[in-house]
Amino acid sequence: MKKKEFKSESKRLLDLMINSIYTNKDIFLRELISNASDAIDKLYYRSLTDKKVKIKKESLEINVNFDETLRTITVSDNGCGMTEAELENNLGTIAKSGSLAFKELNDTKKKDIDIIGQFGVGFYSAFMVSDEITVISKSFESDKAYRWNSKGLDGYTIEECDKTNIGTDIILHIKEDTEDEKYSDYLTEFKIKDLIKKYSDYIRYPIKMEVTHQHKKDKKNKNDEDEFETVKEIETINSMIPIWKKSKKEVKDEDYNHYYCDTYYDYENPLKVISTSVEGVVSYNGLLFIPSHAPYDFYTKEYEKGLSLYSNGVLIMDKCPELLPDYFSFVKGVIDTEDVSLNISREMLQKTKAVNLIAKNIETKISKELADMLANDRDTYTKFFKVFGTNLKFGIYNNYGMDKEKLQDLIMFTSSKTKELITLKEYVSNMKEGQNDIYYASGESIEKIDSLPQVEQVKDKDYEILYLTDYVDEFTLNALVEYDKKKFKNVSSAELDLEDNKEEIKQLNEENKDLLTLMKDEIGVNEVRFTNKLKTHPVCLTSVGNISVEMEKVINSMPGDESINAQVVLEINESHPIADKIKKLYKTDKEELKKYSKVLYSEARLIEGLTIENPTEISNIICELISK
Repeated sequence: MKKKEFKSESKRLLDLMINSIYTNKDIFLRELISNASDAIDKLYYRSLTDKKVKIKKESLEINVNFDETLRTITVSDNGCGMTEAELENNLGTIAKSGSLAFKELNDTKKKDIDIIGQFGVGFYSAFMVSDEITVISKSFESDKAYRWNSKGLDGYTIEECDKTNIGTDIILHIKEDTEDEKYSDYLTEFKIKDLIKKYSDYIRYPIKMEVTHQHKKDKKNKNDEDEFETVKEIETINSMIPIWKKSKKEVKDEDYNHYYCDTYYDYENPLKVISTSVEGVVSYNGLLFIPSHAPYDFYTKEYEKGLSLYSNGVLIMDKCPELLPDYFSFVKGVIDTEDVSLNISREMLQKTKAVNLIAKNIETKISKELADMLANDRDTYTKFFKVFGTNLKFGIYNNYGMDKEKLQDLIMFTSSKTKELITLKEYVSNMKEGQNDIYYASGESIEKIDSLPQVEQVKDKDYEILYLTDYVDEFTLNALVEYDKKKFKNVSSAELDLEDNKEEIKQLNEENKDLLTLMKDEIGVNEVRFTNKLKTHPVCLTSVGNISVEMEKVINSMPGDESINAQVVLEINESHPIADKIKKLYKTDKEELKKYSKVLYSEARLIEGLTIENPTEISNIICELISK
């Protein structure tokens, strides 16, 4: 029997594919099962249009067997089979696909045909794990069967053989183990079952396999000890119909919850289930979940975002990052579409127009579901936001604020009046008459912010303040710039002054210019001045410019050698007794005034949660002043 050579371009492609295109060897079984499913699809479709082809749909199946001794894996189907010419055309020329040709032939009835494979390269991925492949096939259109055999690049043979039933058997002879690869793993029941469940669980035809079980033997006497025997039984390994393709009427809430917990190894039910089905420019079914808590590695570099991407029930990627923007990275779920081809990039999906369209639709869907939750289920949304709100706020700050309009109505901050989370829209609707700005204050906790000296003047005006306790909060508002044409104002900004007698304070500072300059030079701040914005507190620290004190703390806490300092102003309550004290000291004891300056500045830093550069010196000064 003469051996035939692959065409030169096919030989190069085969070598490239085995060594380059497919890096994940596990997918070989997925490819073969998908091809088997295609063959059954074609036979079943032909039976609908040709009365001569008589089959029972319930008898259509795929069988997978392995022999550890012979080192073989066999994938069998009772589909359409192949003639000698089809074996020559489909397997002799790489990238020649019978499935693609069949689909093009019947393109006018595309909705009636659901062919998984569109390119003929997947079959050859089996050479990654095998050193010889034999294909025995009998077409439903022929009485003869043929055997195709190849050991790889050296070519192939085709000869007539015996086969009773129509369909195809693909027999792989698995490679011997090497130092780098343990091919014998593929000859175990556990591994084969795992590959079927992972990649082909939703193939619409049953994938059957002989499985080993331990059964308890019948006891001859009641007092006999339990004995077990090993029994081999044929089982259907795959689920066939994915939960996301079932009608919503068929699926209960507990079914979604069980699927989520089992699939994503979570111990809590999801906070929200989003089932979606879209037909149009792109068509897909989707099942999305918003978890009730963050995964343990969510805020680490190890966390991988993405949805599982299927093409007609066949897994393409376990986590496709292109389907989710970073700010929705907490969403888990699956997308199943017929518009993403199963081609040579099946395991390493490239960005395509279809994927981009699906991603935009998914982003819009998630946004609408969150907005609906916010409007109609406030308690659940509040719970969600406490867990994943940082992600949304980071989404506004990231990318130079390009996505801020998509997310600004979903973020929340604590209100100074209710101490509850409110939206920006709710803040604006609560604004007092004559109020033109949105006020906020930053700090480590609500309690600490609430006691800041700077909030007094805003509270006195009965203005609501947004309390920012998350490290990204102030960066988020800076990225927003304004909301509903209302600008954001930091109550700790040196420029903020809501008092009426501004001229009097201006004059007071001018009269004490030399005193304030001496204090400024001693402590090294941007400015020292008297203020009437404080009611009971003696001093406070405010900032000028784009970097606030809180932003300084956040930036300096990040890894790296660089540090940044906010330009700060020490403000002294002009109506507090300490103001009279420092005025007197300037006239009588300037050295003593310098000590007071350091103590007052340290006090203001402590209120802001900042460190003191020389705590020992300040402690000694305080002790000295007290002992006088």
